[in-house]
Amino acid sequence: MNWIFWALLSAFFAGITAILAKIGVSGIDSNLATAVRTTVVLIFTWGIALSTSPIASLGGLSRRTWLFLGLSGLATGLSWLCYFRALQLGQASRVAPVDKLSVVFAIILAVLILHERLTWHQCVGGVFIVIGAVIVAMG
Repeated sequence: MNWIFWALLSAFFAGITAILAKIGVSGIDSNLATAVRTTVVLIFTWGIALSTSPIASLGGLSRRTWLFLGLSGLATGLSWLCYFRALQLGQASRVAPVDKLSVVFAIILAVLILHERLTWHQCVGGVFIVIGAVIVAMG
């Protein structure tokens, strides 16, 4: 199975996540909802990680790996807190597409930070994502 399979599966589960989160965040503080979700993710992912990799593998991680995975975790936490607040205030069918502007940010940051080459396909696709998010948000 290649990256496209896993990316589509990720998108599918992200879609389900939006609906389940919208239902779950109803009537409670969005930060508390994020904390509950994060706890489930923490337990679930550690279970998978420990069943596929020995715990001793942690010792082999470099400081650079710890730093960037830690920063990625902080960014994920901030994203989730903002996402849950947006879901609490708005419709899932409008919030989720706007959240997918992360794709455009990822393309831009990949060029600026990772020095990836930007293709016309990525430019056109990014523009379509922005147009789609604007249309959905305004509708």
